[in-house]
Amino acid sequence: MSGLNASLGYFLSVVVFAALVRTLLGKWPRLGFVLELASSLALVACRLEVQTIVEVGEWAGGLGPDVTLTVLFLVLLTHGAVCGAASGNPSVAALRFLQLEATFPATLLAVGAQFLGAHLALRVAAYYWSLELTDMHMIKNLMAVECSTSLLVSLLQGFITECVCSLVLHLVHLNLGRRSAVIRVPLTAVLLTFLSHIAKGYTSAYMNPSLSYGLTFHCSGFTFSEYAVVYWLGPLTGESPRGPTVSCRAVTRSQPVCSPCRHAPGPAAVRRPRAQDLCQEPSVCSEDTFPRAQERQRREEEKVTETTPF
Repeated sequence: MSGLNASLGYFLSVVVFAALVRTLLGKWPRLGFVLELASSLALVACRLEVQTIVEVGEWAGGLGPDVTLTVLFLVLLTHGAVCGAASGNPSVAALRFLQLEATFPATLLAVGAQFLGAHLALRVAAYYWSLELTDMHMIKNLMAVECSTSLLVSLLQGFITECVCSLVLHLVHLNLGRRSAVIRVPLTAVLLTFLSHIAKGYTSAYMNPSLSYGLTFHCSGFTFSEYAVVYWLGPLTGESPRGPTVSCRAVTRSQPVCSPCRHAPGPAAVRRPRAQDLCQEPSVCSEDTFPRAQERQRREEEKVTETTPF
């Protein structure tokens, strides 16, 4: 139990750091990449400790699977509540770019900050383990050089697992997007915990390129490119059915509202209106635009007929 108390103190320190960064820098949107760095650092640092509890705590500290799942849920819930919109997930940053909610330089800066935060989290966790505050951390410090990979299946199976889990997660985000954070954050944490549990024998369902980089890329068993195919291309592919659709909707909303063309009085105004004269973008017009334009054209024709001498 003392090992768990030390882990809770570690979690608290990381969360306080992320909360301070958000409080101090949250008022400046241009520094959003710093929030992403802090969010990624907090998420990866906490998940590294959860991984330690799963690998070592269950037999060295007497912590059962129910304890590890509870700790994972609390970590995900706290991260979602504290970090807010700063997800620390490069896949989410890429999706925002596809939705035209962020520019390419801002997206590139955010993704770089997220991977930097994951790398810093590795350094922080390694230093924490080197303190050997408990037997669990002493064993983890000895095992740090030879870690166990999270990818326990073939590349194809791992790719499909990450792709499907990412698709499910983002479809749920789509349905919960307009809900209150009081509902959205706990449900997302429950879903992430559930997916991580059922995919434990496959890829652990990280669905986050920077998180997988911090947790399993440095482990032996697969090359860097093989890990990238599963843990980077998998989540991005899972989002692809949704990204272009939302992007097209954003483009459609940005189109100007079409209006009928105005013609000068004269013989040209008497001719029957055509679709290209009534709207520059017929694909984004409402269904009743053409009948209304015809009615206005008819009234203009009547006025011209009344004022034209015979």
